[in-house]
Amino acid sequence: MTDSPDRADAEVQRTALYDSHVAAGGRMVSFAGWELPVRYSDVADEHRAVRTAAGLFDVSHMGEVRVSGADAEAFLDHLTPNHVAKLAAGRAHYSGLLTERGTYIDDILIYRLASDEFLIVVNASNIDKDVAWIEKQAAAYSEKHEAADCRVENVSDQYALLALQGPRASQILAPNTDVALDELRYYGFARGTAFGIDAIISRTGYTGEDGFELYLAPAEAPGMWRQLLAAGASDGLVPAGLGARDTLRLEAGMALYGHEIDDTRTPYDAGLGWVVKMAKGAFIGREHLVVQKAAGTAVKLVGFEVEGRGIAREGATVQVDGEAVGEVTSGTFAPTLEKAIGTAYVPASLAEPGTEISLQVRRRTLSARVVTMPFYKRPRSS
Repeated sequence: MTDSPDRADAEVQRTALYDSHVAAGGRMVSFAGWELPVRYSDVADEHRAVRTAAGLFDVSHMGEVRVSGADAEAFLDHLTPNHVAKLAAGRAHYSGLLTERGTYIDDILIYRLASDEFLIVVNASNIDKDVAWIEKQAAAYSEKHEAADCRVENVSDQYALLALQGPRASQILAPNTDVALDELRYYGFARGTAFGIDAIISRTGYTGEDGFELYLAPAEAPGMWRQLLAAGASDGLVPAGLGARDTLRLEAGMALYGHEIDDTRTPYDAGLGWVVKMAKGAFIGREHLVVQKAAGTAVKLVGFEVEGRGIAREGATVQVDGEAVGEVTSGTFAPTLEKAIGTAYVPASLAEPGTEISLQVRRRTLSARVVTMPFYKRPRSS
């Protein structure tokens, strides 16, 4: 989960690491209302460093919402499609905020901090919208359930967020933290310290590699950033920007809000039906999703590889026999695979891997074929 870039923002914000990025030669761009580095050197080099060694990302622009109270668990199970009641303390899961139609308001992570306390991580461009939606639903839930004990607080300004990603992430962080990283499973997290700085350390990420996300006080972020880069220098750790984050997530087949998912797409459309836990009972959007699951989806999100030269970016038209049948949602050159890849929505009848399609890119037509996603899976040994 992340945001799609550039939009006209009345006021661009800066993370606590802005000066660190400028000092490191980061090329700063406006992204989801924030001034962030798109790259420090070459995007492909940063991408390959994450695949082979490690990269460090500033993702402090993401939003955090605390939901607490005796009825917080029940409320979140009503609010989201994944099964919050099965989430143990010290575990997180991927989920979504859905409309009554079952379409996406946002994709989110939910962390269970304690039996009655949760942290929701939302996309930066959606913070205000998401908080308003959660607060509205909490008020309605409380009214319906006799003053349920459920409190919602936007705590985004209390956190900076760093992502240390790559096959060497663990060996870089392990000597410098009191958290037993070898006991931390994927989507597990623990409170502890790194370089003596208090943090929540989570085995999560958005690159397709092993790695960690560190939640800490913004004032501590520059020190953490500096010490991580120094500790990882001999292991090939480099600072990495938004450009590499996007090519990495696309190779790993991860959805991007505003591209693969939005308020017109459901989890079933996007191939994310595994987040929908029908057996748990009622939740927002369930009625429509029950109908869609029974009927099947009219369109499906597919991955494709371009045959030959050329890249099909977002908005390119998908054609079959000269007829427009879909639209590209994301497209790039994949440094790991050394070929152009992308995702697109097409009729379900064209979703079979191996299906030949054409991509209209300006006045040029590219040949492509549907392939199984993800495009890249990290080696088991890493």
